[in-house]
Amino acid sequence: MDEVDKILIHSLRLSGTQVPEEVQSLREFTTELIVESVVRCLRVIHPSLGTSLGHVLPPGMSARFRIGTSLAQACQELGYQGEVGYQTFLYSSEPEIRRLLLFLVEKLPRDDAEDARQPAGKSAGLLRAIAAKIKEQLVTPWVPPACRTPRLQRLQGTCLLKPFHAHPLVLPRDSGPVERREFFGGFLPPVPAQPPRLGAVAPSLLERHAGDLGAQHDWEADWQSQGLASRLPPEEYVQWKRQRLRQRLLDQLRPAAPPHGTAGPPPPGAPDLAQLLELLSAGGAGGPLAKGSRFSHAQRLAHEQELMGQMQAAVETLPFSKTSEQELQARQEEELAGLRGELQRLEAEMDAVGGEVKVLELSLSLAEAGLRQQRLALGGREQTLQVKSRALELLPQAENNLAKLQLLVESSAQRLVHLAAQWETRRGPLVDQYRHLRAAHHSRQLESTRRVSEIQALHERGRSAATEARRKEELCRQLLTELESLPKDVSRAAYTQRILEIVGNIRKQKEEITKILSDTRTLQKELNSLTGKLERTFAVTDELVFKDAKRDESVRKAYKYLAALHENCSQLIQTIEDAGAIQREIRDLEEQIESEGAKKTLANLERILSDYRALRQENAALLGRSRDP
Repeated sequence: MDEVDKILIHSLRLSGTQVPEEVQSLREFTTELIVESVVRCLRVIHPSLGTSLGHVLPPGMSARFRIGTSLAQACQELGYQGEVGYQTFLYSSEPEIRRLLLFLVEKLPRDDAEDARQPAGKSAGLLRAIAAKIKEQLVTPWVPPACRTPRLQRLQGTCLLKPFHAHPLVLPRDSGPVERREFFGGFLPPVPAQPPRLGAVAPSLLERHAGDLGAQHDWEADWQSQGLASRLPPEEYVQWKRQRLRQRLLDQLRPAAPPHGTAGPPPPGAPDLAQLLELLSAGGAGGPLAKGSRFSHAQRLAHEQELMGQMQAAVETLPFSKTSEQELQARQEEELAGLRGELQRLEAEMDAVGGEVKVLELSLSLAEAGLRQQRLALGGREQTLQVKSRALELLPQAENNLAKLQLLVESSAQRLVHLAAQWETRRGPLVDQYRHLRAAHHSRQLESTRRVSEIQALHERGRSAATEARRKEELCRQLLTELESLPKDVSRAAYTQRILEIVGNIRKQKEEITKILSDTRTLQKELNSLTGKLERTFAVTDELVFKDAKRDESVRKAYKYLAALHENCSQLIQTIEDAGAIQREIRDLEEQIESEGAKKTLANLERILSDYRALRQENAALLGRSRDP
């Protein structure tokens, strides 16, 4: 049991119980240490059960009885099947406490498959601490503000709450123009200095991180839904999407641009649209915009405003020159007011241009619809006119022309028949080739669909494998942290060796018990055979001697001696059996005495008497207080 007690004490120390180093066995546990061990284990196993229980015994006996009853009820709720009550903790015996602590240690959470699905590492400990704190706050009843203690004011008040104000953050990048990289390297302030207030750093970082995660999630969803189906690499897929967006812009802006060679002055905004169309069709969205256009001015102004805010934050971190702070601030306010006026003017111009563009688009669509109708009507009339003019030319020589037409029709019919025969000769191989190509295309399409589904499955397995790898890395880090926190003087090999020695001793004891049982069965068989042989011998001897005893007096005496010998031997055997039964009872009683001595019955009785006296004193004191006016 000493090895079992050492393993139990080690597990209790890991659960947070302050077990002194000199305590090496459960026999040395005091009542206070037993209560603390049980409460610590309950807090680890089921926080809701152990949070309301204190691990320190109060001095009053009634309070001790209440704590013992609460601990017994908590152990029964966990599923303990043994007999447990307040006396188990206040007047404990070693076997009962060992069984109870073994049950609680087995209930402690372990790093098995079920616990491996839970998050591990420092973040898991933080999450558990947050959950425990939230549960504690939920259990605490709400109290009006005027009745709150300082602790409740910290828990339920709003003094620690801060508003969530996020500000845009500019992160440095290695790509881009040289000027931008110089600005990132020399003038861009660090991320914690970009928000105007120190309390806005965390909200800004959270907002930026959420935006980056959302963009990554959108890209993965778009790639899984459309990117894989396009059978293009990611770079080519992004380029294809840009080209498609550019083509849509061209399709939307082209109707608003004036056609080349149109007479009259161009409408307002038309040069800008024409230049924009040329830029889009020439170099894409990433090229430089036309010089002097309203669109380029508006974009340049927006870019300058964005850089102005960054430069202003960078300038604020630099030391001031000879110009005073008030002059610099006034100059910045004047420039800002001028830029705002310019921005409002440009916005008004853009709104006006947008209205004119919409009007021109509407008029252009109406004009195109009318033009298409007129062209259709004109085409039908031209065809009718050609037929009628040709018929008028053929009227003067009608008979010759009819004969020529008849010959032309016959030759055309023969040519059609010849062409039909040629078509039939060519059609068969072409149809076979078409069917073959169609079947091959269908098989390739099925193969590509199967490969796309396999790629999607591989991506899904890759993500699940990456998640599993991250979880196992967190678990590995947690196990390494726990290994480092374990005492260095305890060796796992020593524990393993002790367990193996215990198993070997149990195996040897089992073999010895089996050998003793087999020897006992053999002796019992021999005893039974000898008893039967003795009975048969006595019966034969008795019969022979009894026949001769009728005729001879000496033989009659021998028969009496034989009967007396048989009776004495039977009594001797019975006496030996009774002595063996008495020895077994003595051994059982000695074992019961040892078990009762291990229960410390006398010490528990003395403690019960002292607790009873203390309880009577407390009751007398309470009665005296109640009688006093």
